[in-house]
Amino acid sequence: MTTTETSQENHVTGATIWLTGLPSAGKTTIAYELAGRLRGEGHRVEVLDGDEIREFLSAGLGFTREDRHTNVQRIGFVAELLASNGVKVLVPVIAPYEDSREAVRKRHQSEGTPYVEVHVATPVDVCSVRDVKGLYAKQAAGEISGLTGVDDPYDEPRNPDLRIQSQNQTVQESAAQLHALLTERGLS
Repeated sequence: MTTTETSQENHVTGATIWLTGLPSAGKTTIAYELAGRLRGEGHRVEVLDGDEIREFLSAGLGFTREDRHTNVQRIGFVAELLASNGVKVLVPVIAPYEDSREAVRKRHQSEGTPYVEVHVATPVDVCSVRDVKGLYAKQAAGEISGLTGVDDPYDEPRNPDLRIQSQNQTVQESAAQLHALLTERGLS
């Protein structure tokens, strides 16, 4: 085997798969479903869960526009670093502002790292019924404010690489739809 054949054989393409959407849209559930499938195929996979990042990497940040932007940029930096080293990085975070998401995309482009933006486009009324963390109920009761998509803005992606209507299909179907896109792009 030549050196070129060896390096091509050992080359593993990483990528960042960014899942954005409202709270309780299904981003994290889809990410973990896809992660299991990708690991089963032998890929190195990490899930950068927005809640865990807030606890460990972005502790001390609030929910102002500036703090949310900083949080997204930190996540984007870590995702690009992992992806550039051959890891499939699944990033299920709200990331409500288009300019913040675009800055992450540009960072990946400038580094030559594959980036896929997925909009988990679950309607707010479906999210409020799912209400995994009780946020919609707390907002309705006046206990919290600044809930993305209710009383704080969410900039829907205009041209995501994929838009998933999670309310119309199972988690497995949503993950399969995303897996098909990754396969089409040579990323799985």
